[in-house]
Amino acid sequence: MPATDDVRAFLDANPEISSIDLLISDLNGVIRGKRIPRDNLTKAYTGGIALPASVFALDINGHTIEATGLGLDSGDGDRLCRPIAGSLKPVPWVARGHQAQLLMTMEEFDGTPFFADPRQLLTRILGRLTALGLTPVVALELEFYLVDRQRTDVGLIQPPCSPVSGERATQSQLYSILELDEYADFLEEVQTAAQVQALPLDTALKECAPGQFEINLMHCDDVLAACDHAVQLKRLIKGVALRHGFEATFMAKPYGQEAGNGMHVHISLLDDNGHNVFSEADDDPLGSPRLRQAVAGLLALMPASMAICAPNLNAFRRLQPGLYVPMAPTWGFDNRSVALRIPAGPRAARRIEHRVAGADANPYLLLAALLAALHHGLTAELDPPPPIVGNAYDQTAPSLTNSWQQALDLLEADAVLGEALGRDFLHVYLANRRAERAHALQAVSHLEYDWYLRHV
Repeated sequence: MPATDDVRAFLDANPEISSIDLLISDLNGVIRGKRIPRDNLTKAYTGGIALPASVFALDINGHTIEATGLGLDSGDGDRLCRPIAGSLKPVPWVARGHQAQLLMTMEEFDGTPFFADPRQLLTRILGRLTALGLTPVVALELEFYLVDRQRTDVGLIQPPCSPVSGERATQSQLYSILELDEYADFLEEVQTAAQVQALPLDTALKECAPGQFEINLMHCDDVLAACDHAVQLKRLIKGVALRHGFEATFMAKPYGQEAGNGMHVHISLLDDNGHNVFSEADDDPLGSPRLRQAVAGLLALMPASMAICAPNLNAFRRLQPGLYVPMAPTWGFDNRSVALRIPAGPRAARRIEHRVAGADANPYLLLAALLAALHHGLTAELDPPPPIVGNAYDQTAPSLTNSWQQALDLLEADAVLGEALGRDFLHVYLANRRAERAHALQAVSHLEYDWYLRHV
């Protein structure tokens, strides 16, 4: 069926829709785009829409970073954005119910992929595994906090008050069913909205801090769609939270003394016959050869990928010991203290759980880095060190950097990951992140005033 027929069928089935948000994810994973009236939707499908290439030069505050080369130095020119098939969906949490949304990806005007679009980058790296006859199957797990829209007397965030008891959460209550019940209206609306948008939600659970939850997406053999789902789910959760009087945040470390928000990624690989290559020779206590190679590749490129797993100032505050955040490139079986966990379960479901990234990471960039590392491990036939048994924090010294500057330097210096991402993309990404870091370091925190103003 031609795309225009799909558009007409959608509009006919949703006569209340008056406008459509055309969305694209920038380097930070922030949604940018345009809003168009319904009468322009067919045109957007047939001709695309123009957006400036500098959308991928924007920092977290929406400022164009000229050092990327995508701003005024190049004339701040437009590129063409095309719709992503299957992403046209209603936005049910908008009170008036008259909106839809459509994900876009950026191209050059000749139809070739635009190098700075993270989704196009992921498409290219995915092709490397496809060329080996392998199809990644992935699932993303997203942690987030609900916070009260009212700040404390000193302007800090605080957990929300329970919609049932009215009491403000103060306890961890990991896996609490009672707290799921207290927030049932919110969680049920998330589930309903996800069904409307055909997002494959798996489970929801109460995480290990006041107001913290986790929602998981089901395993998907289309990596691009899996990342699209993650981007859509984050927008959905934020929108539904506002309807219920909360804010939802995917900041990596909203509270200094509480657990951070992670984005765990489960990955397996299928061959051309649909068999999971990680389950080969599963009687070997160290796993199949290709499982070990994939693990070794992920471990080898983990230090260089930290600038993608932790993309901003706050992200590095999450990298603290004692709160289930990996501090070293380690792996093990059914072990939540390591960076790469091989979960227990049936042979056909053998997979790697990557536990390093924060929930603030760009899903497309994160999967691009992880798949590049998998490809490296497989093609170089790397072998990992022995798996960790027991508490990895007690057995391995922290070696993954908690320095934003060092992370960017490690990414720039790594020949393997640099070649996979492409030097043109890497220039844009590093320039963008370094400019944001320089801007962040100009801010003076309340702690510095409390500690130093009167005493030095």
